[in-house]
Amino acid sequence: MIGRATALATALLLAGCASFDGIAPTVAQRTPAQLGATGTAAPWPRDDWWTRFGDRELDALVARALAGNPQLDLARARLARAQAAVAATEAALAPRVDAQAQSTWQRFNENYLYPPPFAGHVESSNSLQLFGGWELDFFGRHRAALRAALSQGRAAAAESQAARVLIAASVARTYMQLARLVETRDALVSTLAQREQILKLVQARVKSGLDTQVELKQAEGAVPEIKQQIEAVDEQMRIARHALAALLGAGPDATRDLAPHLAQTQAPSLPAALPAELIGRRADISAARWRVEAAAADVDAAKAQFYPNVNLLAFAGFQSLGFSHWLDAGSRTFGIGPAVSLPVFDAGRRRANLRGKAADVDAAVADYNATLIDAVRDVADQIAALRSLERQATEQRAAQAAAEGAYDLAVLRYRAGLGSYLTVLAAETNVLAQRRAGIDLKARRVDAAIQLTRALGGGFDAGADPASRGGFDADQATRGGDRADAAQVAHTDTSSPR
Repeated sequence: MIGRATALATALLLAGCASFDGIAPTVAQRTPAQLGATGTAAPWPRDDWWTRFGDRELDALVARALAGNPQLDLARARLARAQAAVAATEAALAPRVDAQAQSTWQRFNENYLYPPPFAGHVESSNSLQLFGGWELDFFGRHRAALRAALSQGRAAAAESQAARVLIAASVARTYMQLARLVETRDALVSTLAQREQILKLVQARVKSGLDTQVELKQAEGAVPEIKQQIEAVDEQMRIARHALAALLGAGPDATRDLAPHLAQTQAPSLPAALPAELIGRRADISAARWRVEAAAADVDAAKAQFYPNVNLLAFAGFQSLGFSHWLDAGSRTFGIGPAVSLPVFDAGRRRANLRGKAADVDAAVADYNATLIDAVRDVADQIAALRSLERQATEQRAAQAAAEGAYDLAVLRYRAGLGSYLTVLAAETNVLAQRRAGIDLKARRVDAAIQLTRALGGGFDAGADPASRGGFDADQATRGGDRADAAQVAHTDTSSPR
């Protein structure tokens, strides 16, 4: 008899352990080295990288933005939701105890199990019990689910840091754009003063009969032309101030009187090659990598569903018919025992679920690869831009010096009656163009430095304790099993359970 029971149990176990052969992720995960990144040492940037510009006003604006921007509030809310999901998943590994009290008035059927004097009478049925249950996670389903939740939580923490880096970079870029406009306006005001002086000179020459009304009208028209350009720059400055105020989470008047100038900073020293270490520190890449690990853990959880579920159940309390003996010693009841659930036939639901989870791994790996490719391109673009802007700045300085010299000579010749006003105007226009080009190149170099800092992670360190950044709970993140290796998730074991 025992042999037959053993054989039956073995048959049920084998039937329950359906095979998941042939179901596996197929997309291979790429590495920075495959995209040309190297192990070049590059110790910058720091997490407070904006302070290197030496502008206390910028420091204060970034601090305000990091404290009050709604996008960061949204990122923190997503992180809190991920942490709650981890706590809920972790609770599935622990025993559960419930209490239940029930009292029901009912008529007991005389043709059922109830003996006299209750049969055929109305009486109360009373119960006061504690129920306990503990799913023994022999095959790791809940542990895999916890690893998935932990990885999703770390992805949320990395995304929160990515939002922080993006907001800091946006504030710095908008601030420097406003500074460029302020310096452009200063150059236009200087040009306006020059044109007003030239107008006085032309008026004097007309009175002396040395110039005609044609030169006078040209000189008079040159003044409102510059005033119109100044007003256009003023419009752009107001829009930039409004954009900066929005980044601070404040109203437009918060930055109404802000008038910065371009910081006198040196562009950062550039690495000789694409630094793989710093690319790997980007928060978006870290988040994508954690999502791959979460998807891989979901595959493990889906595989565990092919195995039996084993629960340990227990109850204890009091049950009675009628109130008089409800809490008597004779009304005590208790029990304990295992409960086993075997997946015998589900019309392919578990295999379909596993195929879906394997597809999620492929999607997560593809997203990681796309993020990595975009990051490498982003860094390469900013490095190329900075190198080109350095060369452009050298040539522009030479061109501006020549333009300034030509303008001075044109004015001298005009004062001496050896040159025309058109020559002066053309020379002055060239000077203005070169001044604005110099301001634009300076602003573009600062902007490219900010963009390169952002492209290299903005000081985010994936290996640092996220809790120190207000991110994911590091102690909580270490519970519930070992961390999966992201480099191996694309090669998840697909063998059938033995």
